[in-house]
Amino acid sequence: MSQPPDLDLDALSHTELKTLVIQLLGTVAELKQIIVQQREEIGQLRDEIARLKGLPPRPPAAKAKPSGMEQATNPEAACKKRSRRRRGAKRDKLTVTREVVLKPTVPAGARFKGYEDILVQDLCIKAEVIRYRRERWLTAEGQTIMAALPPGISGGYGPELQRVILGLHTQGQVTSERLEAILTGTGIDISKRQVLRLIGRQMTTFEPEDQAVLRAGLATARWITVDDTGTKLTRKTGFVIQIGDDRFTAFRSGETKSRERFLSVLRAGHTDYRVSAEAIAYMRARNLTGSAVEALQAHPDKTFADEAAWKAHLAALGIDQLEVTPDPVAVATEGALWGAVRDHGFLSHTVVVSDGAGQFRIGDHALCWVHAERLVHKLIPVTHEQRRAVEIACTLIWWLYRDLKLYKIDPCPKRAAALRARFDRIFPRRSGYVTLDQLMSRLHRRKPELLRVLDRPEIPLHTNGSESDIRAFVTKRKISGGTMSDDGRIARDVMLGLQKTCMKLGISFWRYLGDRIGIPGPRQPIPPLAELVIAAASS
Repeated sequence: MSQPPDLDLDALSHTELKTLVIQLLGTVAELKQIIVQQREEIGQLRDEIARLKGLPPRPPAAKAKPSGMEQATNPEAACKKRSRRRRGAKRDKLTVTREVVLKPTVPAGARFKGYEDILVQDLCIKAEVIRYRRERWLTAEGQTIMAALPPGISGGYGPELQRVILGLHTQGQVTSERLEAILTGTGIDISKRQVLRLIGRQMTTFEPEDQAVLRAGLATARWITVDDTGTKLTRKTGFVIQIGDDRFTAFRSGETKSRERFLSVLRAGHTDYRVSAEAIAYMRARNLTGSAVEALQAHPDKTFADEAAWKAHLAALGIDQLEVTPDPVAVATEGALWGAVRDHGFLSHTVVVSDGAGQFRIGDHALCWVHAERLVHKLIPVTHEQRRAVEIACTLIWWLYRDLKLYKIDPCPKRAAALRARFDRIFPRRSGYVTLDQLMSRLHRRKPELLRVLDRPEIPLHTNGSESDIRAFVTKRKISGGTMSDDGRIARDVMLGLQKTCMKLGISFWRYLGDRIGIPGPRQPIPPLAELVIAAASS
């Protein structure tokens, strides 16, 4: 852009130049706003034209990119340059399973000078049809004795084939149709239905272990991170809840993602409802009407085997007839579920870290800082002043977040008090940008949950672990779609959870599958994962 002829920049003072720059920035911001409005109008016109022509609508706009606060505030990033990763020697890690001597064609008079070794890794995939001839014997008493089959055989298919199916389907994210194509291509006579049956038959082995892992994790966890995402269950919209820490992961799918559903999952397979002291305290904290609390507390029955027995109890006490807010049935049910969770020894000293969704706000709760900062980052300021206010707020949050990370490394009561004071200076400040100020005030009201790390330095500041875990479920959903039966839903939850748990415990999922199916191996058997989860908590 050329300089206006009637404006001599050299003659302007520093203050006048600064004023001019501010005016120009304001003009640029106004022009940008006009461009945004015009783009919206153009998009609306295009949508209208597409509607009139019967064309499909435009794809949704791309999501805003993450702010990068987590990576930029790592303590190691400030004091350590990124070093180039060096590859280690791999020859020492390989075990030679077969040796082949290659002989060249040599002329007469040549002398042998030894060997030049080259290690080559290869994979042998071939179909085998094994005929087991089981001897039958007849005892003197007339009893028939027959030789037992080797372990792991199911429905005419051997354990190695079953391991391939489970490994590729779970860890490799291969659909059942493609599994059928791969296996039939190698010479195996199998159908898609048989593939699904083999996956379902293994649930009797893997489902109890998955349940045991969840119980061990909830009983020993110092903290857990939780998240949820949508899924398809028998052609209906459903939701999957993820629960885990740095030792285990569990997935549980259902039709809702309410707090009642979340508390039901936290019972880890138990079906009871309990009116304990913990349950009564929960009900009072959620403002359950006093008459309902007194009726539940005075009744001699405190434990109920299942949902039907609990609902019958509420009906007998007349609680389901109360027309008050909050809903007494919902609050009482949540309280009884919480009582069961605590009576079974789960979450006794555990901090629940979440993204702030209402269903996860139970017990000792902490908020994810990445999700909190994302609310500020996603604001769309219009003027220069608003844009500057957002930049200042983000910078202050980044600095505080970086110091919270440093505090986790070296906790100190004096630093904790200083960080709390800084929090009170950052979030109540007013910038004049109404939307930002309201958001900062809302975050300030969540101070105990955002600063829970000052009392429990071992907990994470974010839920990135949950988002990483649940990404595998999202990928599975995109590739395979939804499940068509309860068995399929359970199989997906169980296998993905066990695969993530093995990864966190440093166990090969391929080896784990072979060990549980009954394939003999050169190494020691893998102990129950629940025992490894408990052992990892004490290390």
